[in-house]
Amino acid sequence: MTTLFQALNDDTRRAILDLLRGGDLPAGAIAEHFKLGRPTVSHHLDLLKRAGLVTSEKQGQFVIYSLATSVVEDAVRWLLSLTASKPAESPKSHEKATDPTLARDRGARRSSRVSRRRLATDP
Repeated sequence: MTTLFQALNDDTRRAILDLLRGGDLPAGAIAEHFKLGRPTVSHHLDLLKRAGLVTSEKQGQFVIYSLATSVVEDAVRWLLSLTASKPAESPKSHEKATDPTLARDRGARRSSRVSRRRLATDP
């Protein structure tokens, strides 16, 4: 997933993905859309390929690039899972968290531990 986000963290690579949404293209045709050298575009394509965002297929002397969406779909599912509601707490754990008498008891126990430590360290 880290490789995916690193690949998406560049305007040129995102533009290449947008370009490939229109269909498969050879590397040369992709390079023509940018004011970059072919080696630079090739580097961007390699990063996208390593991230699983594009696939390539050699056809004669050309390398044809295609958009691969399964990695993006997995990432979107993961991102959406972060916004999903958390599972409901069990009633008992909820009661413990909101019962003021239990909170007071915990506070009393905490202060008695502190008092015992002070007594043990006082000269």
